[in-house]
Amino acid sequence: MKSILFQEQNLTLHPCRGILWEEKRTLLIADLHLGKAAHFRKQGLAAPAAIINQNFSNLKQLLDDFHPVKVLFLGDLFHSSLNNVWVKFAKFLSGYTEISFELVKGNHDILPTDIYKDSVMKIHNPPLIIEPFIFSHYPLGTEDLQHYNFYGHLHPGVVLEGTGKQVMKLPCFYFARKQAVLPAFGAFTGLSIVYPKPGERVFVIAEEEVIEM
Repeated sequence: MKSILFQEQNLTLHPCRGILWEEKRTLLIADLHLGKAAHFRKQGLAAPAAIINQNFSNLKQLLDDFHPVKVLFLGDLFHSSLNNVWVKFAKFLSGYTEISFELVKGNHDILPTDIYKDSVMKIHNPPLIIEPFIFSHYPLGTEDLQHYNFYGHLHPGVVLEGTGKQVMKLPCFYFARKQAVLPAFGAFTGLSIVYPKPGERVFVIAEEEVIEM
């Protein structure tokens, strides 16, 4: 884990791809894309079933390590139409009655409203302001941005080259001047390579560590 002071707030970056906002005891996660593997398998495409268990295991790890009072999902919680993974997810959430689970909707969050209502999930239409930050799924326009923006959607990653010309693509947390994008939480997601500018901060997730470049 990596703890940083940012915008006068204490943040802890976890290798399971979440951020704890210490002052609010709020866990930030983006792009779980739950049910994606099951969706592809239903379409006859190869997708490892173990991915489902990995996502739940990583989420449990974050909750056990941080003990948040709120979990804020920054969009694309569920990948597509309803399947049995949602039932498993709703049951999982019901085991944490002390935590408020809340979703800032993204483009993949297309489940019927009643499905969300029947779970413990609280739904927000973006953007959501919790001072001093503003949360969304897509990046907000920066020209008139009054609050620092945390978002998802991008699935950021970086390319690292070794001395022997080895190339690795790794997920990252990317903090720009007015916005920060979280890595995609879901295990069955790709990467969009980012190219930091001077003064921006990138924290790479490498195995069990979060390392600032």
